[in-house]
Amino acid sequence: MTETTTEAYNTGLAAQEGEATAKGSGNAATDRFKTAQVSADTTPERARAIYDDLFAAFRDIINKHQITYEEYNVLKSWLISVGEYGEWPLWLDVFVEHDIEEANYNRHEYSGTKGSIEGPYYIPNSPKIAWDAEMPMRDQDREVTPLIFQGRVTDLEGNAIEGATVELWHADDDGLYSQFAPGIPEWNLRATIVPNENGEYAVKTIQPEPYQIPSDGPTGWFIKSYDGHPWRPAHLHLKVTAPGYRLITTQLYFKGGEWVETDVATAVKPELILDPKKNEETGNNEVVYDFKLDKED
Repeated sequence: MTETTTEAYNTGLAAQEGEATAKGSGNAATDRFKTAQVSADTTPERARAIYDDLFAAFRDIINKHQITYEEYNVLKSWLISVGEYGEWPLWLDVFVEHDIEEANYNRHEYSGTKGSIEGPYYIPNSPKIAWDAEMPMRDQDREVTPLIFQGRVTDLEGNAIEGATVELWHADDDGLYSQFAPGIPEWNLRATIVPNENGEYAVKTIQPEPYQIPSDGPTGWFIKSYDGHPWRPAHLHLKVTAPGYRLITTQLYFKGGEWVETDVATAVKPELILDPKKNEETGNNEVVYDFKLDKED
């Protein structure tokens, strides 16, 4: 991604107010999260057990590495900055959510399609399209790679599921998301696909590109402190569900793509890698991916 593209990306994340800063984008993400009604049925006993283990882990790290007061004060300053920049949703989604997702999959002993992180760019209630339609797309004034994304939604035995839907959203060829960047139509590359009676879908979209997470604030400083990089590989976001079945939230990646092996969010799994093949007659890349849904607990 070029510097110009990165600036446009951060500008869009800053509530489209033209403020190309991580602080603007982080505060926008925090404000969106704060509108959600969140709660957990955590008992005091469970909370105490979690806190005890958390601080025991802190003690082990402090003693193992002999943390200095200077390092401790830098940590306090950084923690304050993360809050001031509104970057807790960003930092937690990048560095923690993949472990939360994996723990919940394993806890329920699911055997259906693997999940992955949701990330901060999901928008509910995207337009519904037919199983063989084209994703909402702006007119392209430059060369893109068309992608036919197809497969089935079934139960664990391979039977089609009535009422299934596949929500699909992804970045464009500049790594930008609609509703998070200026000049992009509201529902560009966002849709809810309704599979046919056989559980099939075959939609036309474009192949997305990798992008950088906002990196000019404390999340970026954190990454720079260990000589890391802020890049995510190209991916498709999906939510797949049906009445009586577990919702799958996942991401699909592209074999051989840049940053697949070193995703900053550590969200890539072998089961979630696509292998597109070019159709020489149409010029489209084509890929098949089936979703198998577990019954709800």
